[in-house]
Amino acid sequence: MKLCDGIHQIRIDFQVTPQVKRYVYVYLLESAYCYLIDTGVAGSETIIAKYMKGIGRDVSEIKGIFLTHAHPDHIGGAAKLKALTGCRIYASSGEQRWIEDIDLQYQERPIPNFYQLTGTSSIQVDRILHDGDTIQLEEQLHLEAISTSGHSHDDFSFFLQEKRAVFTGDAIPVAEDIPIYIDPDKSLESLKRLDALSNQVPLYCPAWDKAYRGREGNQAIEQAVTLIQTLEQNMAVLQQEYPGASVGQYTRLLCDKIGRPELEKHPLFRRTVQSHVKQLEYQI
Repeated sequence: MKLCDGIHQIRIDFQVTPQVKRYVYVYLLESAYCYLIDTGVAGSETIIAKYMKGIGRDVSEIKGIFLTHAHPDHIGGAAKLKALTGCRIYASSGEQRWIEDIDLQYQERPIPNFYQLTGTSSIQVDRILHDGDTIQLEEQLHLEAISTSGHSHDDFSFFLQEKRAVFTGDAIPVAEDIPIYIDPDKSLESLKRLDALSNQVPLYCPAWDKAYRGREGNQAIEQAVTLIQTLEQNMAVLQQEYPGASVGQYTRLLCDKIGRPELEKHPLFRRTVQSHVKQLEYQI
């Protein structure tokens, strides 16, 4: 779907398990050449190529792929696309080790059907990005890297200066979806950074939800902040009421408390709960 001149949103549907269906958005930047923000799961290169053909472009025109972070639904198509196009891969230093060694990522963050989602090939990162780096893609096209960690170790968002659009990956939790992050404090800091861009950014482009225009972006960020703070407050109460409980027990108790029992069996939500448990223990 074309969001505006030069920015396209491509939906990638996939199955985590036969029972769990998910989707992720990949963004295509179209100018003299083409560039991608994330690549979806393994096999997404076919969907991306078909979409590009439909708008009169060819996959061979992709010159750069910017990975917001290393999770399978963001890097799965990168190896095939790099092999097809010879494009450069850009990512942060903190995510590099998982991108360049998917076996290590599986050891440290196993999820169902991991290799079906990532493919079996690791990806060499061509350029390491740091907070504030600005990459000149073309003469009138600049992409700024913005550190927005918390969902993963070293997530980045990307601000396309000329289009005044920011691509946020999974940095903005969706209120009605599964809250997934590994550090609530960093997630809140990242949300504040993204909200501070609101005067410059009329278009927020997340991987987990539709694109937000104007005030919608601020509202989505406010809801995400409220979500994290609510979980944090409830966990503080639960740790006082049930000191020393296991992460599994806290997960069940928290799901009951917030009225979302379906989250109890989700392994990545359990890690979200664990991140709050660790934080509170550290504060004590």
